Amino acid sequence: MAHLTDPKMKACVEACNQCYQMCLHEAMNHCLETGGDHVAPDHFRLMMSCAEICQTSTNFMLIRSPFSHQLCRVCAEICEACASSCEKLGMEECARTCRECAKSCREMAG
Repeated sequence: MAHLTDPKMKACVEACNQCYQMCLHEAMNHCLETGGDHVAPDHFRLMMSCAEICQTSTNFMLIRSPFSHQLCRVCAEICEACASSCEKLGMEECARTCRECAKSCREMAG
């Protein structure tokens, strides 16, 4: 990603991409296989929402959309909610990844 000259944006793209991969992977593997509260509609939808907003935020930053800062603000909010939900279920690595992404997105949002 050498073409990203803004270090803050580069870090945010990387954090969003990592969070996207983590949430999608954990939802489709860990949560589905564990069952119970891990597949409760609110938690599962939140994980999928987090994965989607992270992927979309990455895309907006890469195309230098003038709306990327606004989207990063929403992304941070969803990532924080997902982190809290994952924490309650003992999904510490996922929660940590979501919190790191939220922090980076808040910095991008300004």
